[in-house]
Amino acid sequence: MNLIDFLLRNRAEFITLTLQHLFLVGVSTGIALVVGVPLGILLTRRPRFSPSVLGLANIFQTIPSLALFGFLIPLPFIGGVGARTAIVALVLYALLPIIRNTYAGIQGIDPAVREAGRGMGMTDRQLLLMVEIPLAFGVILAGIRVATVIGVGVATIAAAIGAGGLGVFIFRGVAMVNNTLILAGAVPAALIALVADFLLGRLERHFAPARGQLAEVRAV
Repeated sequence: MNLIDFLLRNRAEFITLTLQHLFLVGVSTGIALVVGVPLGILLTRRPRFSPSVLGLANIFQTIPSLALFGFLIPLPFIGGVGARTAIVALVLYALLPIIRNTYAGIQGIDPAVREAGRGMGMTDRQLLLMVEIPLAFGVILAGIRVATVIGVGVATIAAAIGAGGLGVFIFRGVAMVNNTLILAGAVPAALIALVADFLLGRLERHFAPARGQLAEVRAV
């Protein structure tokens, strides 16, 4: 049985697992955004904490995914078997690129632009919302893009702890030494990653010119 035939015959399960996969990635990336972007902004105001925070986030990136899932299972409240633990692990993996890009994007803004904004009477809040975030938005999107692609790949491991997703096909295929089953999980996951990368890449390029356009504030 080839891959297409398998997916057609098992389309109900395939759709269910795909939706589970998208749920894991979507929820975890959303949580990482809510946590990571404000934290990255905070680090630009308290740069002395940036080595510690970025170093801690980097440590989570270096832990093998299956090991991280294993470490989280026995923890109270956030542990256990299922989607909750998988989402926590995916959030930890997504934090580094989001925090780092938010911090780097805002820190990379020309100081003259900030001074021009202050010279126009902007408060710190106005400067952040009207100048810094718009100028850094393309860089922040690049971090979200990386975090999303990482999440799609790591989410396949979530099946090992009963969280569902396309990894179910992969693990089943490995256990049965069935390449069709492995491909049934791996190929759709790769396609999801490629589509997410393409769409976020287009969005990133759309906002990239904002840096050059908003830099004109220095001339005001």
